[in-house]
Amino acid sequence: MSQDTSTPGAGEDATRRYYDSSDVDAFYRSIWGGEDIHTGIYRHPEEPVADASRRTVERLADRLADRLGPGRSVLDLGSGYGGTARYLTERFGCRVVALNLSAAQNERHRATNAERGLDGLVEVVTGSFHDVPFPDGHFDAVCSLEALCHSDDRDKALGEAVRVLRPGGALAFTDIMAAEDVPAEELRPAVARLGVETLATPSSYHRRLTELALSEVGFEDHSEQLLTHYTRLTAETGVREGELRRVISGGYVDHLLENLPVWVGIVRGGKLRWGVMHGRRPV
Repeated sequence: MSQDTSTPGAGEDATRRYYDSSDVDAFYRSIWGGEDIHTGIYRHPEEPVADASRRTVERLADRLADRLGPGRSVLDLGSGYGGTARYLTERFGCRVVALNLSAAQNERHRATNAERGLDGLVEVVTGSFHDVPFPDGHFDAVCSLEALCHSDDRDKALGEAVRVLRPGGALAFTDIMAAEDVPAEELRPAVARLGVETLATPSSYHRRLTELALSEVGFEDHSEQLLTHYTRLTAETGVREGELRRVISGGYVDHLLENLPVWVGIVRGGKLRWGVMHGRRPV
């Protein structure tokens, strides 16, 4: 199943161009496996990125578990290649609407769903989380994994997420965030590729979710995973440089080799936070 409801916007155009790029697509397929493209929760420093990334999906799903099952529905904001949507459907038997800007990612998402016989339970919608094309109170749960960092209006995106939650519904999302009181210019060398000027902080997300009248608002802090994750990405890219140059343009590989160590340095400096934000819409 699929819809196309996207509307143009400057920040969204930058995000769409980034994820529609054949270079970015090939990198995620090669290093992450093209299923889950998130920061991982690692059991040990040498664990494959794809395995650790799937553990993040599992941890987030645990936050939604009591709201999901056959006949229930969940909205996945910024759904990427669909790994989260497929996991939720297979684990809980629920229906998933996967909302995502990238037509290239969505095309592969739909094809993979069809191959696995899940296209009857997962609906892929090309659109924006700033303007969710569903009515108030439509979903039992809403999730997102590292998509809001691309938003230039996170207050609006979270407002939309809460709007479409049913009373009692659960919201959970991961995101790359700035540590409190870190000046935006110190992060700019890393975050420029995200198409935004600044990142949210855990306190700014907590404040916004509280403004939206959610209860049980909290942050499951896994910031310690960031150094392992970016160190693994940097090392894996270096070891597989020759392979990557056969499927990715030389310029993009050069960019990765320059940019990933910048992320490692920022993480070592304690300037980023990461984990699972969560809350409930009161009954």
